Amino acid sequence: MAGSEAAWQAANMGVPVVIHEMRPKVKTFAHRTGDLAEMVCSNSFRSDDDEQNAVGLLHWEMRTANGLIMQTAEKHRIPAGGALAVDRDPFAQSVTAALMAHPNITVEYGEIDALPEDGHWIIATGPLTSEGLGRAIATETGAESLAFFDAIAPILYYDSIDMSRAWMQSRYDKGETEEERTAYLNCPMDKPQYEAFIDALLAAEKTEFHEGETASYFDGCLPIEVMAERGRETLRHGPMKPVGLTNPHQPDIKPWAVVQLRRDNALGTLYNIVGFQTKMKYGAQKKVLRMIPGLENASFARLGGIHRNTFINSPTLLDNQMRLRSRPHIRFAGQITGVEGYVESAAMGLLAGRMAAAEILGRPLADPPQDSAMGALIHHITGGAEAKTFQPMNVNFGLFRPVDGLKGGRRGRKDRYKAYTDRAKAAWRNWLAQSLLDVA
Repeated sequence: MAGSEAAWQAANMGVPVVIHEMRPKVKTFAHRTGDLAEMVCSNSFRSDDDEQNAVGLLHWEMRTANGLIMQTAEKHRIPAGGALAVDRDPFAQSVTAALMAHPNITVEYGEIDALPEDGHWIIATGPLTSEGLGRAIATETGAESLAFFDAIAPILYYDSIDMSRAWMQSRYDKGETEEERTAYLNCPMDKPQYEAFIDALLAAEKTEFHEGETASYFDGCLPIEVMAERGRETLRHGPMKPVGLTNPHQPDIKPWAVVQLRRDNALGTLYNIVGFQTKMKYGAQKKVLRMIPGLENASFARLGGIHRNTFINSPTLLDNQMRLRSRPHIRFAGQITGVEGYVESAAMGLLAGRMAAAEILGRPLADPPQDSAMGALIHHITGGAEAKTFQPMNVNFGLFRPVDGLKGGRRGRKDRYKAYTDRAKAAWRNWLAQSLLDVA
């Protein structure tokens, strides 16, 4: 995501760009193709609400900056209530086609396993940096790479779901159209079914870590069994919460818990289980997940899994232009910088691409405004976060400076978030207008 967006932004500023992609020559655990911007976990870019949600605001800022990822996501959008979800394969294919068709972009396939000595480079190796390049980065920074473990959720075939037990409904019937209001598939559980499911989940055989490895998870992507270990009610108040839903098969009975599935492709033939990232072994996954009412005969297109995910200590290593302090001809972007999520990764790619191109053109850009979503995020990873406890972070309003007149006041959350987004949009528009003048 980050590398694709960085290349697009730099090329549109008139700078020749070479994308180095190791796939499909060098494969990873999670990728299936050689397409650029392949989605390896969820197919969702999360909330598209640009007035009440920080990630929705980030969508807006990227669209305003002619972001390739957001443009392409809109073309391949599929119903997901208030979220922006895409048909993952056509999405990646379209991003790849757009980049390969750009007159200022060429793509070279093969692994780079050492830090380049000269030129202008952006390292945007995503959640699975290759072993060779990872070692080179660790050697240069003088410290072991930080790492956490990321999990992916299973995907199954719609025609294997028992719709006499499941039903289609978005939580609270959210959405402007009937298709949006029925964007999620729901599987209800009563209390005994839920308790039996938790017992099986806790007892299931899990993937073991290598000797010397300790599991450090990103809280926004916890495996379901890790959540269950935190308390038997954790899942029922998390991804399995039953609120805002009514089972038409039993309208007078409130489910004790509900498993939601979201469409994974435009045809509606594939569905992923929302929030069900897992490290269960494959055989255990099939057994446990088929305990869910409606999924007794589920057929899986992809089972879940877990992989190591490395990132650098950006607050100590990067300057405010995302350059490696020890080698300023190298920038980092995306998840390797310690942002979490497709949108956040692509946003950092957008900034890195513009910053690199502006520097090459001899007109360096001013820092993005801290009151914008992108500015708040880049400020966090390049100095705002505490280096000793630095961990991957999604964009959120906690990264924003308080709005004058709201701090300590009694204004509600809705008013406060609207104030953040109004201020951010004005700041972002001003920065974009000025940056266009700077590189004209």
